[in-house]
Amino acid sequence: MNHRAEVKGIGVGLDAEGGSVPAVILHARNEYLPIVITSDQAQAIQLALSGEPFERPLTHDLLVDMITEFGGAIDTIRIDDLSDGTFFAKIDAERYENGEPKTFVFDARPSDAVALAVRVDCPIVVSDEVLDEAGQPPERFDVGEPSEGPDDVDF
Repeated sequence: MNHRAEVKGIGVGLDAEGGSVPAVILHARNEYLPIVITSDQAQAIQLALSGEPFERPLTHDLLVDMITEFGGAIDTIRIDDLSDGTFFAKIDAERYENGEPKTFVFDARPSDAVALAVRVDCPIVVSDEVLDEAGQPPERFDVGEPSEGPDDVDF
């Protein structure tokens, strides 16, 4: 079964050496799912969540513009697998040809998939298998003070 997820924000955790590591924090099935990402991906997601315009299109903005211009749309993002600590995602998209929908599925890094989802406001879903393996109880997270944007989360 898949569960609809909400992006809670960008979190910061500590790696084995005590250094900071960014993660996108998803909330699904009453659990948090932290997915470690790069600082560039964190910035791309945070900019989209905050609605801040960027001077020039970022890669994800460019991809959305190209997909739209070619008559396509991103329908759903699925985070559906986890293997050896690596999350896997799929992007479900469609395009109409001669009035008939043609569906496409693209393999993606979860960070790229989430960065696209927050730009096009499409659903993000997470499988039970992923949540069973990596979901965390909310009390393990320190959610920052409420603000107009997404929460700051420490894990």
